[in-house]
Amino acid sequence: MLRLQRALITGVSGFAGGFLAEHLLDRGDEVLGCSLDGRWEKSSPEALRDRVELLPWDVGDPGGMPDETRRRILDFRPDCIYHLAAMSVPDDCGEDEAVPVATAVNVAGTRRVMELAASLDAGPRVLFASSSHVYAPVSAESPQVDENAPVGPWRGYGRTKLAAEREVRRAVRHRGCDAVIVRSFQHTGPRQNPRMMLPEWARQFATGGSEPVQVLNRNARIDLSDGRDVVRAYRLLVERGRSGEAYNVGSGISRRSGDVLELLRQMADPRREIVELRPGLKQDPIADVSRLVRCTDWRATIGLETTVADTLAWWRWFESAPTHREPSQESES
Repeated sequence: MLRLQRALITGVSGFAGGFLAEHLLDRGDEVLGCSLDGRWEKSSPEALRDRVELLPWDVGDPGGMPDETRRRILDFRPDCIYHLAAMSVPDDCGEDEAVPVATAVNVAGTRRVMELAASLDAGPRVLFASSSHVYAPVSAESPQVDENAPVGPWRGYGRTKLAAEREVRRAVRHRGCDAVIVRSFQHTGPRQNPRMMLPEWARQFATGGSEPVQVLNRNARIDLSDGRDVVRAYRLLVERGRSGEAYNVGSGISRRSGDVLELLRQMADPRREIVELRPGLKQDPIADVSRLVRCTDWRATIGLETTVADTLAWWRWFESAPTHREPSQESES
């Protein structure tokens, strides 16, 4: 049985952060959260607003965290820090090289989180949410990667995440920090930012009408999980993971994006036309999760059909709501 913990979550108002906070509260943990501006998103459920104190902290700000935020964290004495705050939309982070703001948030921001952890008397364990984007490109014939597979990100987002991993390992080696690294593969579900694959499609279906649904690619091979399953792995790794180690978190299943799209179309509007903008084969890495399973006994429990149905239902609700504020990009997605 996992022991109860006091958990600090950066990026708690984002997609993964919100589901993580809900899971921790259900387990009996205490939760304190930070977001960029100390505000919840419209996508954040009322239960979180009522139960989680939210503090402002822009981890990318070189001026540091607000004094009141630091005082509250010191009083809270977290046992663990889940560092999820990030620029998580790859298209925003630059192509060959990372744009300065992505480096400031994803790399320098991680350094600041590790400095915070090193300064706390409680010596909290840090879970850093990295990404499968750190891996080198893979072939369609051999797409599966374990944690020892070659790294070699080719876009700015993956480069910032790999540099942030080095910050975490440096803090473990030289500052005595306790930290685990999670290389999350694609995960999705309700409340996710609509610039990600499934919510982008679900939002178009949810608005109704006869306009064709635009998709980038129907022949991308991806590893896709439900975000609610992924955050369960985070909690288990905080309890059982080995300090300084990296762990893949994914389904381990290669899915064709067009099959996910067709499942959504059958649920939403089987007659709706689809327009593919960038045809062609695209192969993402597929997770070998053997290390994670050996360490935690974690298994995914939410089927793809449930993920797709819940995402569609959420966007139908969101599009009918009287006011909108886009679901946050401030989480690993």
